[in-house]
Amino acid sequence: MSINCLIIDDEPLSRDVLRNYVQDHPDLALQGECKDAFEAMTALEQNTIDLIFLDINMPKLSGINFYKSLNQKPMVVFTTAYPEFAVEGFELDAIDYLLKPFSFERFVKAINKVKGKNGGQEKEVGDFIMLKADKKMYRTPYEDILFFESLGDYVKVYTKERVLIIASTLKKLLTELPESLFVRTHKSFIISKSKVEYIEGNQIKIGEQMVSIGQAYREAVLNQLKH
Repeated sequence: MSINCLIIDDEPLSRDVLRNYVQDHPDLALQGECKDAFEAMTALEQNTIDLIFLDINMPKLSGINFYKSLNQKPMVVFTTAYPEFAVEGFELDAIDYLLKPFSFERFVKAINKVKGKNGGQEKEVGDFIMLKADKKMYRTPYEDILFFESLGDYVKVYTKERVLIIASTLKKLLTELPESLFVRTHKSFIISKSKVEYIEGNQIKIGEQMVSIGQAYREAVLNQLKH
């Protein structure tokens, strides 16, 4: 299940960064953005929110005081440029504390903590996925998949035997693929970990193809490929 989240931050650039990170994470569903605590109060009344990304240093009412005021408290990840607020944030049972500017890898670590708190576990999967292409359903073993490439509202699936074009997005696919076997390396690519031949610069060699590693994904990719 997706984790419904809300961004609360008075800085447009910070909201942009968080929005992009949330949209790139398959387990998150963004329900809204607020520039201050008063907008957030309304958003929380109108939506079911599991998690808030809450800036601490906001005008009129700080993030910490706002969170203290809530009767029903969703999970919270505090965000701020001021490390001196960390202790008080954790005293409020915050899931995590992100010090700006933070990387996508650091963001993913925070979400993993959220999933642990929320009882989230990787769902059980078989050894194949059903892919619809050319009006047919292809039973495709994970072992045969090399990588996926985004084509907007479609995805190109490279396997050992064929290339399929399916109506889907990488974000949706990530919810269906086992995390132990696949990793997203770029906004446009998901790869099979076991098919990696070598890494050179910001490229990964898989079969006859070179697949890109996005800068925001690099550290997380390298860490996952070690296991």
